[in-house]
Amino acid sequence: MSMLNTILVVDDDQSIVELLRDFLENDNFHVMTACDTEQAWAILQQHSIDCIVLDIMMPGPNGFELCRRIRGESNVPILFLSARSDDVDKIRGLTLGGDDYIVKTASPGEIVARVKAVLRRSASRQTMDEKMLDYGRIQLNLSAREVLVNGKNVELTPKEYELLRLFAEHPRHVFSYEQLLTKFWDGVGDRHTIRVHLSRLREKIESDPNHPQFLINVWGVGYRFEGG
Repeated sequence: MSMLNTILVVDDDQSIVELLRDFLENDNFHVMTACDTEQAWAILQQHSIDCIVLDIMMPGPNGFELCRRIRGESNVPILFLSARSDDVDKIRGLTLGGDDYIVKTASPGEIVARVKAVLRRSASRQTMDEKMLDYGRIQLNLSAREVLVNGKNVELTPKEYELLRLFAEHPRHVFSYEQLLTKFWDGVGDRHTIRVHLSRLREKIESDPNHPQFLINVWGVGYRFEGG
């Protein structure tokens, strides 16, 4: 797995949150956290999330209620994490639309492995239509690894394509220089390396590279994709 995957961990036990964050980030996931379901819902409205690790018993609305609310709008994978091993809770969680159910006695390593398995199953369910990213004048056909700008095919280098795909799959998410160097250059290089590649990519996809509409520099931090 890679930085392409953003995991939302929802739990009111801060020690569990921090432990899972450490293990997930060690596997190069991007991790966001929430201490209750209302905070989690707010994050889901503002960010693209690939998988949710969701505690059940929390102050206020519980994890089951959040799952029901999410399933009204999204098929994002949900992995329940509970202190209770009752079959009744497990059946209820899966019936509501959960993709997996793990008891908190599981090791962090096992939880990460189950997250990866859920993501693989989710990816395998994608249809061909879901593999087209459409941002108006820019379209990415992920199955064919093609990029169209104003309906015309644009030739990108493999690294330029992977950079654009990362940004396009996570619109408005800011990727830091350090994250980009780790993912695409194995941590070797500097900010100038990234700026050069992004400048070349802008020349190919932006109508005015000096005033980019899509690939936006976040001063001193990194870049984000505006999605037009």
